[in-house]
Amino acid sequence: MREPARGNTGFWNSLRQGGVPSAIASIMGAPTAQHMAFIRSMMREQRRPEALHTPLNELNAVVFDLETTGFSPQHGDEILSFGAVRINGGVMLENEQFYTLVQSKVSVPEHITELTGITQQMTMDAPSLLEGLHDFMSFVGGSVLVAHASAHDRAFLNAALWRTSKVRLTHRLIDTMMLARWLEPSRPGYGLDELLESKGIPIYGRHHALEDAKMTAQLWSCYLEDMSHKNVETLGDLYTQLSHA
Repeated sequence: MREPARGNTGFWNSLRQGGVPSAIASIMGAPTAQHMAFIRSMMREQRRPEALHTPLNELNAVVFDLETTGFSPQHGDEILSFGAVRINGGVMLENEQFYTLVQSKVSVPEHITELTGITQQMTMDAPSLLEGLHDFMSFVGGSVLVAHASAHDRAFLNAALWRTSKVRLTHRLIDTMMLARWLEPSRPGYGLDELLESKGIPIYGRHHALEDAKMTAQLWSCYLEDMSHKNVETLGDLYTQLSHA
C-alpha cells in the first residue's frame, strides 16, 4: 500500500486506530465506517481495575445469548440473532432489553430452523452483521457481560468482531455454567434447562436469544444469593473464587 502524503499522517493514524471522525466517515460509506469506528473504540479501556471492587448486588451487567447456524465459527457457522437484558444486582430491568436478527451469509440448516424458529427468509430481511453487532455493543456499553456456557458466545462474538472490525472482545464475561460448577460441584449436569429446573425458574421460549437471556438473568439472580452465603461480595471476590474452582 502506498504511504499517504505527509500532511495526512494524522488522518491515517486516526483511521488505523478506529477513530474516524464522523465527517470523514460519511464520505467513506457511512454508516459502515462509523459502525466500525464505534466498535473499535468500545474495545479499548474495558477492563478497568476499579470495577473489581463493585459489590455484586450493585453490579450493572448485561446478560446475553446468541443463536447461531451451528457450533463452529472457525468452520463458517454464523450468528443469527442477539438477545440481551440489563440487570442491576439481581434485578432484571424489564424496559432494558435488546433483540435483533442479523443476516447470515450461510444457509440456515433445517434443524436450526426447527430449534430456533429462524428461517432463511427472516435472516435475508434482517440487518447486516455489522449493524446488528454495532447495536448490540451500543446496548452493552461498558457493562460486564453474563452468559451461560459463554465459550460458545465468546467464540462467535470474537469471530464477528474480527470479521467486521478487526478487534476482539475485551469486556469482562461471567459464565453462569462456571458459577454452577463452583456452587454445586456434585451436580450430574450443568445444562441451562437442568439449572433452571433446579431453581424453579419457568422454562419458556427456549432457543430464542432474548428469552434465553431473560432466563439466564433469573439464574444469575439466584446465584447472587447463593454467593452471598459464601462471603463472595464483589466482582473481584468472584473472580478469585472462579480462578481456584
